[in-house]
Amino acid sequence: MSDIELAGIPAGTVRLHDARNGVHREVELQEFQLGVFPVTEEQFAEVLGISATHPRRPASDVSWLRAVRFCNAASEWEGLDPVYRFDGEEVSWDTTADGYRLPTEAEWEHACRAGSAGPHYAPLADAAWTAADHVTTPQDVGGKLPNLYGVFDTLGNVWEWCWDLLDPARYDDYRVFRGGGYADEAWSVRAGVRRGGAPRMHHGDVGMRVARGGFDTEGEAQGWSARVDRIRGSVDGPLPSGWTPRGR
Repeated sequence: MSDIELAGIPAGTVRLHDARNGVHREVELQEFQLGVFPVTEEQFAEVLGISATHPRRPASDVSWLRAVRFCNAASEWEGLDPVYRFDGEEVSWDTTADGYRLPTEAEWEHACRAGSAGPHYAPLADAAWTAADHVTTPQDVGGKLPNLYGVFDTLGNVWEWCWDLLDPARYDDYRVFRGGGYADEAWSVRAGVRRGGAPRMHHGDVGMRVARGGFDTEGEAQGWSARVDRIRGSVDGPLPSGWTPRGR
C-alpha cells in the first residue's frame, strides 16, 4: 500500500460547540497521530481492491461504514491490530488497539485548529478548496497551505468522517463529518462546523482521514464515551431530515 504519512499531534485541550443543542464542552486530549493528507483514491484502491481514476485526489463518495472497514484493512495490511469490531453493521472501537482508525471529532478539531483560535488556521483561500475556487471535483491533496502541525486539507476539498455520533437523540445512528468540501461556501468551511450522515450514506464531497493511537481505557477515549452515547440516545424523538445548522 502507498504509505500513509502521519503527523504527530500534541496533547492539548479543545473546546467543542454543538450549535443545534447550544452545548459547549472542553476535552483534554492525549497525543495521537493523524494523516498528513486525507486518504487518497490510490490508497483506498490498493487496500480495497478497486480502481483509482485520480490517484492523488482524496477518496470520496465514501460511506462511514466503508471508512471504518478501510481502517481495519489498512491495519491488517501493515500488521497492526485492527481497531474496529463488527457485529453486522454494529461497530465498536477497541480503544486499546493501535491500528488505523477514524479520529474522534475532538481530535479532528484540535488537529485542524493547530493552536489557532479562529475559524481557519490561515486565510481560507490559502488553506482550502471551496466554492470560491470554482472547481467541480475534489482536488489533488496538498495543493493548499498546511497548518502548523503540518496537516493539509482539513478545511475544504472533502468533508472527513469522524468516529462520533452526531446527535443520537435526534439523528439515531448518524455519524459526524467535519471540514467542508470543494463546493461549499465560506460559512460552511470552518473548524467548528459539524455535519453528519447515516453510516451507509455517501456523497461525492465526503471522504476520510485516518488517525492512530491506542489508550489504556475501555469504552472511552479522546472525548468519546460509549456510556455517554447511550445517555445521549435515551431521549425519544423524531429523526429529522437534513443536516445540523451552521457551527461556528
